Amino acid sequence: MKKLLTVSLLGVAIAAGTAQARDYDHVRFGVDVPYEPMEYRTPEGELTGFDIELGNALCEEIGVTCEWIEQEWDGIIPGLLSRKYDAIMSSMTINDERRATVLFSDPYITPPSAWFAPEEADIGEPSTEALDGMTIGVQRGTLQDNYVTDHYGDVADISRYSTADDMVLDMEAERLDIVFLDFPVGKSTLLESDERAYKVVGEMITEPKEYFGDGFGIAFRPRDEALAERFNEALATLKEDGTYDEIYQRYFEE
Repeated sequence: MKKLLTVSLLGVAIAAGTAQARDYDHVRFGVDVPYEPMEYRTPEGELTGFDIELGNALCEEIGVTCEWIEQEWDGIIPGLLSRKYDAIMSSMTINDERRATVLFSDPYITPPSAWFAPEEADIGEPSTEALDGMTIGVQRGTLQDNYVTDHYGDVADISRYSTADDMVLDMEAERLDIVFLDFPVGKSTLLESDERAYKVVGEMITEPKEYFGDGFGIAFRPRDEALAERFNEALATLKEDGTYDEIYQRYFEE
């Protein structure tokens, strides 16, 4: 799902052997909205999406109440470290760089990334030659941003957006040639668009791991190992009893 960000840990010194795990009965999740179908608002203003439904189900299984706090992506890890919320459940890709700063749950979904372009676009398999001189859209600060910058920054113009919705608007206005997104997000915002016909260009992408990590996980502060384990156990239970599959099918038909 999503997003690569370098954050320096502003540490809080804890004396060895004296730290006590907090017994949470109310968990505040940081979430970046919109990122349909993972987290977004309905026309009525209700917060929903795969992450939201799964997070609420996990909290119910654990026996705690959930609160969702909206936070722009660039500040989402600093917000966790400054205790604005207790965890991040917002399509955050597990990778080594983030593991140096936060503690991750087990992966709860592993979506591929994909290239999307207008149906009529004459673009072959993405490469430095095929994308030479084109304008590529990415969401700022994401793993897709880093991948495109490193691989195509010398041959293409890269336009960065705060949200996927802003990127789609520029695609519809023909200010972009091609975009690179998590596949579920591109599917819901572009392939299912009523404004214009779009297609996937080339193959789905999940490698190399230095960019695309190990799937999406819930991020916690490093000291909250007990809380992370409670969520891991709840995730395993929801997968065993079919609840996870029911939620998954509501957002991902294939």
